Amino acid sequence: MLITPAELETLVELRHGSPHSLLGLHPLGDGSGLVGRALVPGAQSVEFVPVHETKLPVVKLARVGDTDLFEGTTRSIQRVYAYDLRVKWADGQVSQGRDPYSFWPTVGDTDLHLFNEGNHRKLYEMLGAQPRILDGVMGTAFAVWAPNASRVSVVGDFNRWDGRCHPMRRLGSSGVWEIFLPGVGVGALYQFELVDANGLVVVKTDPFGFAFEMPPKHAAVVCDTRRPWNDEAWMRRRRDTQALRGPMSIYELHLGSWKKKSATESPGYREVAGPLVDYIRRMGFTHVEFMPLAEHAFYPSWGYQVTGFFAPTARYGTPDDLQYLVEVLHDAGIGVLVDWVPAHFPRDDWALARYDGTSLYEHEDPRQGAHQDWGTLIFNFGRHEVRNFLASNALYWCERFHMDGLRVDAVASMLYLDYSRQPGEWIPNKYGGRENLEAVEFLRHVNHLVHTEHPGVVTIAEESTAWPMVSRPPWLGGLGFTLKWNMGWMHDTLGYFGRDPIHRRYHQNDLTFAMLYHHQENFVLPLSHDEVVHGKGSLRRRMPGDDWQGAANLRCLLAYQWFFPGKKLLFMGSEFGQSAEWNANGELDWWLLEAGPYHAGIQRCVADLNAVYQREAALWRGDFDTAGFQWVDCGDHANSVLSFLRRDPDTGRQLLILLNLTPNPHSGYRIGLSSGGHWAELFNSDAAIYGGSDLGNPLGVQAEPEPAHGQPFSALFTLPPLSARVFGPA
Repeated sequence: MLITPAELETLVELRHGSPHSLLGLHPLGDGSGLVGRALVPGAQSVEFVPVHETKLPVVKLARVGDTDLFEGTTRSIQRVYAYDLRVKWADGQVSQGRDPYSFWPTVGDTDLHLFNEGNHRKLYEMLGAQPRILDGVMGTAFAVWAPNASRVSVVGDFNRWDGRCHPMRRLGSSGVWEIFLPGVGVGALYQFELVDANGLVVVKTDPFGFAFEMPPKHAAVVCDTRRPWNDEAWMRRRRDTQALRGPMSIYELHLGSWKKKSATESPGYREVAGPLVDYIRRMGFTHVEFMPLAEHAFYPSWGYQVTGFFAPTARYGTPDDLQYLVEVLHDAGIGVLVDWVPAHFPRDDWALARYDGTSLYEHEDPRQGAHQDWGTLIFNFGRHEVRNFLASNALYWCERFHMDGLRVDAVASMLYLDYSRQPGEWIPNKYGGRENLEAVEFLRHVNHLVHTEHPGVVTIAEESTAWPMVSRPPWLGGLGFTLKWNMGWMHDTLGYFGRDPIHRRYHQNDLTFAMLYHHQENFVLPLSHDEVVHGKGSLRRRMPGDDWQGAANLRCLLAYQWFFPGKKLLFMGSEFGQSAEWNANGELDWWLLEAGPYHAGIQRCVADLNAVYQREAALWRGDFDTAGFQWVDCGDHANSVLSFLRRDPDTGRQLLILLNLTPNPHSGYRIGLSSGGHWAELFNSDAAIYGGSDLGNPLGVQAEPEPAHGQPFSALFTLPPLSARVFGPA
């Protein structure tokens, strides 16, 4: 026996950190030939068969004792050559293929160094399962980070899920384990079997799995997400467009419950592409925002408890299917945003939690690593490799899926160490404060990478506190987001519109307060899924009054959202006044569009809002310019009437917005105007085609040289009940 007893023991007990150093073909120590070894559980006999130099002899290996290790020598040649393993199995079957232990590492030292210092921008090309061709052989290179494991094996449908078959080698002190498996290709199922830091054998999913089995199964699927794209024109326009000075009306969508094929089945990425594009174009939204599409085991989490950060959920198809959907949307001129969830991850024992038997991705101390509200775990943003995992994930969705924006979930929970915690349940930072300094630097780092690597991609923060400069660049001390959800505007606006109109005169400041802080950030005005769940009811049901007044209130609310400074976001169903609270297990109540005039009217109103919004640059070009907005009269509390101007800073064109927020119409109501001449009525939420009373000024008004509200001109207007209207110089 050439192998020593100690080496034999570590091999057969799968405790050797570098099995490649013993398995495969190696020169004998005295230079007299070669020794070959193979660890093949279930084999009856094993041979090394030359593949390029066929004149070389076949090396027959003999079983070592009663183990699954086979060993043999040849004295006729002194240099290592390419060979196949020919295995005769216990059942008499014979298989032949290249030996995994004959290949050099597929991960280089530079890649490992960049990863360990947290700066590998394309980590998804290094770790995970990478289909490739080595030495003319098709196979898959597997690599996983598990620094505290004493053994890692690839297990899958190609080796009977047997961890003895393909133990991996540890690459120095990097904590990365690697192996190339010839013949394993796209579609193969796999996981990693580890002996963790506690000596326990555990089976874990691949943190870099690019596709997974259909939940609740959770094996990863070997997948190549590289593809040729045909959206060059869109990508070029995106690079050349200033997002902050362009129109953005976002349709927020939960793919599983938008429409159903049956009571339990949702259309897939490819199936939904045609209907979704047709609907978004008809409604006039500029963007769709998908709630999280990354793989998640628990469907009721709506995707916010991610188990596969690099994999589109298999519920709706393959990664290629999602790429097709994005391409079709781009071809129709529609931008695509996706929710990204770096704040936390679930405790599933087969996923990231205590991955190698230690708190690898999370903090060890629950005062830092356990999320109080959601029962999930918090990423350790201070660990280089974890920061690298998340940063490369953000870049991955931009590169491989051409996403036009990432809406970052739960940013507030990342920024504060005491988020939703009582005294004694959190650990102050090194200065004694409550700010999570490591998360702050992480967010700045990710925003910098996304904006520099993928110009034109926007990042949007769901941040509900007064943290300063969320949407300002890091070099000014900001977090670097493009935009921030204006949760204050949402809360105040819904609070106002939910009141009986008789009481609104006492709360007009709820609508005017947002302009006091509007220019501190670049805001999105969100009426999102969070506002139509957990007993809050739908937007329509939150509006007071009978059916007529409720529909009018909702049309007025949506028009106010569209005309107020900031980008727009509306959750699916609200565009036609969905009556019931959103149910992720069902579909939207599309039948309401056939049930009387109000729901169809709200839908048509939103489509027309998008049309006038995109047509009139004054409604978006100056969103974040102090010249883009001016109150005309915000002080008529008694009548609950508001008026303001929106202005295009480039051309000077101005639009007048009038809101009557009670059911009482007004005639002969004088409003100041900035210029003389004829002002046309461009939109009226009370139009009969929307289910309204059809009052207003359909022929427009003529400005008179009578000053009012600090303006040099004015006109008399008819104000319909519960209405929003837009006028512009003809």
